[in-house]
Amino acid sequence: MYRFSVPLIVLSVLIIMSPCRAGNYLLNGGQRSQIAYTLRQKIQPTAETVTVDLTFVQPQSFQSPTYNQEIHDFTIQATIEPEHTDSWTDSYGNHIIKYSWSKPAKPFDVEVKLTAINRVTLEKINTSAPFPVARLSAEFDPYLKSSGLAPKDDPEISGKAREMAAGSETQFDAVQKILSYIIDHVDYVLTPPDYGARYTFDTGRGNCQNYSHLAAAMMRAEGIPVRIVNGVTLKQPYDVTLGKQVLTLNMAQGRHSWIEVYFPDLGWVPFDPQQTELFVSNRFIRVEIGADNEETVNDGLVRWTRQKGSADILSFEEVIDAQFAADNISIEGKQLGFGPHGLLLQPEVSARFVPVKAPEVKAPPVFTQEMIAAMKFGRDFQAGNTDFPEGINFAFLRDKTDLEGGKVQELKKNFLVETAEYITGRNQYCQIFTLDTPVKLFEISLALQKFGGDGRIWLELREDKDNSPGAVAAKSAELNLNQLSSKPGYFWVNFDFSKQELVLTPDKYWISLGYEGTPVINWFYSYGKPVGPIDGTRYRSGSQDAWDKSVGFEFNYRLTGLTAE
Repeated sequence: MYRFSVPLIVLSVLIIMSPCRAGNYLLNGGQRSQIAYTLRQKIQPTAETVTVDLTFVQPQSFQSPTYNQEIHDFTIQATIEPEHTDSWTDSYGNHIIKYSWSKPAKPFDVEVKLTAINRVTLEKINTSAPFPVARLSAEFDPYLKSSGLAPKDDPEISGKAREMAAGSETQFDAVQKILSYIIDHVDYVLTPPDYGARYTFDTGRGNCQNYSHLAAAMMRAEGIPVRIVNGVTLKQPYDVTLGKQVLTLNMAQGRHSWIEVYFPDLGWVPFDPQQTELFVSNRFIRVEIGADNEETVNDGLVRWTRQKGSADILSFEEVIDAQFAADNISIEGKQLGFGPHGLLLQPEVSARFVPVKAPEVKAPPVFTQEMIAAMKFGRDFQAGNTDFPEGINFAFLRDKTDLEGGKVQELKKNFLVETAEYITGRNQYCQIFTLDTPVKLFEISLALQKFGGDGRIWLELREDKDNSPGAVAAKSAELNLNQLSSKPGYFWVNFDFSKQELVLTPDKYWISLGYEGTPVINWFYSYGKPVGPIDGTRYRSGSQDAWDKSVGFEFNYRLTGLTAE
């Protein structure tokens, strides 16, 4: 920290930038867990509700070279017995169960319970499946077709797929090139206005459905069968040992969409196009498959009818719970020198392929103290990971659709989940941000939700020390907890630095929350790394000094200030 005679403070840290930075990690080891899973739906009809139908898909056991799921003790129980029960198997092999009630007089619950024994084995995979893919039997036609959400025949999407897969001699080579493109060209957002591949191709934005649909469209365009998987992810974190560092991976607990890709010599193998290749973790409960998410709608589907002319809205809430009776994890990883810039986790693969070149990382421009002192800061500046669903109550998320001219109402499952971390507990978290221009800082905002407690909070601005959080260089003004909103949902909380006359030079910085008292606060995060580097979200436990643990997400934050005119 340097002080001038003019009334400003310039914060500067030294950055050593590598010429390239791949986010590809090779994993080996495994996971084995026994999970008691419960999905509870709470239904509150009104006096004008005539019928209620709920449909569920019974999860099936599944085997692949990496991810394996065994389902036991599947049951459905309702606090009010349904008047009618029906079941059938659709063309994709999903076993569907429908419960129906006529004029339910009071609220009732329905519980789906099962035991899942999930195993993931991350060992060397050998595949020599050639590319282009040989003609397959008709059973794969549904997973090669074009659809509204996964339009493989779209000329620009198919053209990009052809460009990415050009020169590939094996199917794995084509797949890893397409997947690397998606990871580096799409940023995760929770609430896109459209879930189709075309929207994501055009905007570079989307949620889990968009990632799945774009991956399906591009791979199908190259003759590779892909099916969409719907299921649930569980919030239990797990660690990957990376030498002296630890990478903690976790998902929000809720609905999720991913894909399975067919290899003639491997069978169907799962991918999460957001960050995994040839596997998904055992925190995934696989439920329903189809060609796209317009065809995988039966699990959790709610339909009801009401009296003619009435406008009642049935109240619905879904709660997912998972208890791990056993959980054995042993996974080690190492960073590879090739692959996408964004995070991609994979087992070792023995196949002919051309490694995707890691993107170059440019060093920031250098500004001397004299140059900064001569600058006039008059242009508004705002940056950060700013996209999150502000003010949404995650307990009640589904949108109603009118069918048959309004006679029938429908609630489909959605994929909007609460991705947040408890930040006033045992672990202390730190988020990086990087500037490529000098900024006169006014405030830093975090996407927070207050759940209770009392006390005071503030934000600490830290220097970078060897690509890790360093000493606290500045502290914001303090906030009393009663100044934060008590409404459900996440909102920007602004931490004021304006009175300190801080000018930040182009470098790396870290932010962490400081507090006194007993505040209970969550900080919202985005899957992946929309803005910062892969290891740019760190944490430490208890009284530890070293920030030697990182996570695979990025907290939502916003910088506000002025840059030079």
